[in-house]
Amino acid sequence: MMRHGFILLTFCAALAGCTAAPAQERRPIAWDGLGQNPNRPAVTKRRAANHTPVNHTPVESDPNQERERVLGTLRPYSDAWWAVHDEIEAENDRQLGSKLVICRSCVAQPPSEDTTGSIR
Repeated sequence: MMRHGFILLTFCAALAGCTAAPAQERRPIAWDGLGQNPNRPAVTKRRAANHTPVNHTPVESDPNQERERVLGTLRPYSDAWWAVHDEIEAENDRQLGSKLVICRSCVAQPPSEDTTGSIR
């Protein structure tokens, strides 16, 4: 009986040690999108009533907005239409490229001059 109690006590202590995590370590929880997001801090009603969001960053206007307005006035598929369309696409590609993050070691840099390959 004493042996079974010792085994049970050891098992419970090991289980409690596995489930306890340090208080400062909080990892994100996988969220399925239903209900409240468990990764967001809880907002109390008192704080939400007194807190007004302030946006300090200036609103950046969309450079393609004017181009799209001009594109609507041009004859579809004309040379001018294609020129404006290409500008819009180039700006969209530039914006996407600035948001896309690729590590520098993942992208091979082109050689600066003509070189031959090496076996190494």
